[in-house]
Amino acid sequence: MAGAPYEVDLNDPRAPDLETWGRLTPRERQRVIDQLPSEFELAPPEGDVHRVPKHQALDALDAYFRKAGRRVYLSSELPVYYPGAPVIAPDLLAVMDVEVHERQRWVVAAEGKGLDFALEVTVEGSRKKDLEINVAKFAALGIAEYFVFDRKNHRLYGWRLPPGGTAYSPLIPQQGRWRSLILGLDLGLEGDRLRFYAGTAVVPNTEELLARANFLAEDLQSKLLVAELRAEQEAERAEDEKRRAEDAEARIAQLEAELERLKH
Repeated sequence: MAGAPYEVDLNDPRAPDLETWGRLTPRERQRVIDQLPSEFELAPPEGDVHRVPKHQALDALDAYFRKAGRRVYLSSELPVYYPGAPVIAPDLLAVMDVEVHERQRWVVAAEGKGLDFALEVTVEGSRKKDLEINVAKFAALGIAEYFVFDRKNHRLYGWRLPPGGTAYSPLIPQQGRWRSLILGLDLGLEGDRLRFYAGTAVVPNTEELLARANFLAEDLQSKLLVAELRAEQEAERAEDEKRRAEDAEARIAQLEAELERLKH
């Protein structure tokens, strides 16, 4: 539309800077949001070794915070638009204490808040981007915590913004765990898997929760079957005892009758 106060460049899509955003009307802001792409490929795909760990991490966190009743927005590779900055799409992102609903993009100026936590899974070609470029970029954007799971080399890295800081400080693991103050959880590696821990307990994903539920259901069913078998055995035993008692009473009555007959 000619004369529009802000036009999105689809070759380099960016949200307007805060000054421009402040001049836009609600209708103009919504038009900008609708123009910002919600789907595009920032990096070439790296197969299951990249896909599986990020989906497992997202699934585990989603199940954990749902159970805790905490409003935490989680997503994977969602386009995120900071004012005037190039779009980013972390493998996993978290924003704490916000409304949880489906989104096609996260526009910081519209949401009123940026990301609190970001995690990337690096495999081959993404190492420089994840371990060097993003460390500076995400800190400049104000993302409080940033973690990288190096799947190929079985390494985990973490950074956190110090209070009032604009550059990350690396996190030092304690007994093989990296503490996330944002999530209130620890991160660690279990073999070639990225895991989250609440205290000493691992945070299970949905598949593990279902397996546990099935195990408990099967265990309960086994206990019920054992209880039913015992009840049947007790009933049979009681019936046998009743029958023996009746037989004994009949025998006693027979002997008493025989004694009476002999007396006469």
